[in-house]
Amino acid sequence: MENFFFQGQKFTPTINFNGETGILSIEGQSYPEHAEEIFAPVLGWVQRYLDTPNRTIVLNFHLSYFNTATSRRFQDLLEILEAYAKEKGGKVTINWYYREDDYDMLENGEDYIESIDLNINLVSVKHSEE
Repeated sequence: MENFFFQGQKFTPTINFNGETGILSIEGQSYPEHAEEIFAPVLGWVQRYLDTPNRTIVLNFHLSYFNTATSRRFQDLLEILEAYAKEKGGKVTINWYYREDDYDMLENGEDYIESIDLNINLVSVKHSEE
């Protein structure tokens, strides 16, 4: 399957999905006015990728800020992955990176842990590692 790439801008994250390795990375900031328009192609691509059972997917969130509309799109993505793991035997790994002094981003990761039945790894990074 071909790769998916969306170059981030000031208000949108860079989204990179390698169709060969199954690694999806979402990096930067995300507070677009119409988040559903930005993330609809991503969700569609993920759905097509997950048509094949038993694939491995690694989702890396590395964000410094996102708004409520983006949070809903992330929830949609996580629900798709949760269903894939349960119904099609997919192996899903989620890494939630947050700067060690960014308690809001840590709390956001913890909120997703509570809302989804997938293992989410909270990964603290030093400011200089970003």
